[in-house]
Amino acid sequence: MSIRDELTKTLPARETVLTIGVFDGVHLGHQHLMSKLKEKSREAGLLSGVVTFNWHPKALLAPHAELPYLTSMEERIELIQDLGVDHVVVLSFTNELAQLTAREFVRLLKEYLGMRRLVIGPDFALGQRREGNADVLRSLGQEFDFAVDVIPPMMIGGQVVSSTAIRQGLAEGDVENIPRMLGRRFRLSGTVVPGNHRGGKLLGFPTANLSVPKSHVRPADSIYFTLAHLNNAVYRAVTSIGVRPTFDPGERTIETYILDFNGDLYGRELTIEFVSRLRGEMRFETPDALKAQIESDVAIARTLAIE
Repeated sequence: MSIRDELTKTLPARETVLTIGVFDGVHLGHQHLMSKLKEKSREAGLLSGVVTFNWHPKALLAPHAELPYLTSMEERIELIQDLGVDHVVVLSFTNELAQLTAREFVRLLKEYLGMRRLVIGPDFALGQRREGNADVLRSLGQEFDFAVDVIPPMMIGGQVVSSTAIRQGLAEGDVENIPRMLGRRFRLSGTVVPGNHRGGKLLGFPTANLSVPKSHVRPADSIYFTLAHLNNAVYRAVTSIGVRPTFDPGERTIETYILDFNGDLYGRELTIEFVSRLRGEMRFETPDALKAQIESDVAIARTLAIE
């Protein structure tokens, strides 16, 4: 489907104030930008609109670079809509789009989305070779009759709030501080799949093995206190991410022991919310030693406060 075809399917009811970006995670920095977007749209009596992409431009422009996502496309759209944005447009980042000049891209935004104002961050750029920086866009705005607002980034503790900083925090297992930038606890969602049954049969702690797309970022290998969201219920849980070094280390897994739950979870959707890191992954000399440690982990998980 061409860009024009995609835009034709998402025509707004009237003219718009737009912002553009991947917005992975829809973190507090993104939320700050979108609050300014809504403010500008209210002042002008226009619709607020977000143009985002179904995958990160780097997936096309730098295919060998690993860039795991904080949120799926569906989660991203839902989070943006929950902020009260009037209109969300998802474009496929294809070679066709990558080759558009800044002028061509702006012309399409004017023609199909009625853009009257563009709200961006200071490092934003669009178009071929990222030629459309703030100065270029202001010049194009004079030609195509739209204004450009550059919004300073949100800073917390002297650090710019960014998806990159959040990914780095997760890579270090620092899940407790993630909400400071993300605005909520980090979550992983997936389908429960069969495992080796070692947790239940050998250790007495049956775990749910979560299948998560490889494109989704995961916290560092460790043991975490988590909350398991299942249907409309929330349970305390202990989640292990790693290669199970006490046994034969294999591929990385996500295993969750849900406290005070009995039932068959195979094939069901499960969401894990990361509250705090309990300890690093380690190898135990015997299964009994591992079992004793798990008992300790579970006892701690029962007592930790949930704010």
